[in-house]
Amino acid sequence: MPANSFGELFKITTFGESHGHSVGVIVDGVPPHLPIDISYIQKEMNRRKPGQSEVTTPRKESDNVHIASGVFEGRATGTPIMLVLHNQDHDSSAYDNLKDVFRPGHADFTYTAKYGIRDFRGSGRSSGRETAGRVAAGAIAKHFLSTFGITITAYTKSIGDIHCETIDFDVIEKNMVRACDPEAAKRMEAYVLSLKEKKESCGGVIECLVQGLPPGIGEPVFDKLDALLAHAVLSVGATKGIEFGSGFEAARMVGSEHNDSLRKQGFVSNNAGGILGGISNGQDLLFRTAVKPTSSIEQEQETVDRFKNEQTILVKGRHDPCICPRIVPVIEAMTALVLADCMKRQHALHCNKEGYNVQNT
Repeated sequence: MPANSFGELFKITTFGESHGHSVGVIVDGVPPHLPIDISYIQKEMNRRKPGQSEVTTPRKESDNVHIASGVFEGRATGTPIMLVLHNQDHDSSAYDNLKDVFRPGHADFTYTAKYGIRDFRGSGRSSGRETAGRVAAGAIAKHFLSTFGITITAYTKSIGDIHCETIDFDVIEKNMVRACDPEAAKRMEAYVLSLKEKKESCGGVIECLVQGLPPGIGEPVFDKLDALLAHAVLSVGATKGIEFGSGFEAARMVGSEHNDSLRKQGFVSNNAGGILGGISNGQDLLFRTAVKPTSSIEQEQETVDRFKNEQTILVKGRHDPCICPRIVPVIEAMTALVLADCMKRQHALHCNKEGYNVQNT
């Protein structure tokens, strides 16, 4: 499979660089007749775009999404849908001094090792701007899943040592860090802004909750649902780990604690995070992902250039002091893409039992 594509039956291919002409995505496998609401896609894009608040990069991009193919009279035709976003506010001059040096924490060294050439302008293809296409495609996938009553909600669970104690979906989009606890959000915002003043950065934990997913979704052995989600989430730049349900706490539990008992009303607990044997069990699907501190910080750092000479560099430009707020919609998008693909695979497994028509869902 090409390195720029993801999915089997609901498949995406992203394209473009941070400081190139445009970024975008081609989505293949969207069922014909599925309504394509450009305003909903744009709403999702607005959640990811830069320049939203004091805790995100000041780069200004409208991120207006344009549909280039695959949609007629507001509905998918069944052919590939191409979504394009034109780059507008890119200043490549801030990266001229980085042409021959490798920034700590970035993919500069590894991209050069792999390809022998790299786009040093704003990280090129390895930039977080690549995720714009993922979010655009994810919006279509989320709408497709909504026809089955499936919803996806991600939020910032912690930043640094500040943790959310409550979960209120209504406050997620009402604070700068997209936290689920309004009181914790205030402390998180203050913490991030204090680091911004020091030209420092921080990371956090994003939690994602999927509701309405029926049992039986996912494949056994190699394409387990949790394995596919791990692949999707860890393909997002800045993510460094993932756990489902009780996660790493399971290592400190005994079997009688961790096993989710069954009653006629359903499961008593959800340590499994909604997945057993790689297949959904009908409970809420719950996972968390660790997000590292933003690599670009305006401080002097030690490195080497492409000739292996030791150098001291100062990374300038416009960067997020904390990527958590903007990575929330990306995590939702990748989750939606996995589940949309799995739903289509499940339908293919049972296609002899009942027909599929999105107009009737």
